[in-house]
Amino acid sequence: MDAGTTLLGSLLACAGALAAAVVAYLGKRGENALSGYSSLTEKLQSERDRLERQVAERDSRIDELTLMRTVDQTEIARLRVDITRLGGSP
Repeated sequence: MDAGTTLLGSLLACAGALAAAVVAYLGKRGENALSGYSSLTEKLQSERDRLERQVAERDSRIDELTLMRTVDQTEIARLRVDITRLGGSP
């Protein structure tokens, strides 16, 4: 009985060690997957921030050009009035 108990204990210890190794392996795989996901998320966030800056710069430039166009159209209208006042035709 003593040898049988020792054998059974040894088998259970081996099974426990094998189970622990499997759990450690799966845990490491999960950790690697989470690390990769975090890295991808950081890259996407930095790309999003860069694109938001580009859009903000483009919107600012559009606003600037719109203002310049308005000023130019106002000047053209003023010059047409002056031409008409001086007897010419615009």
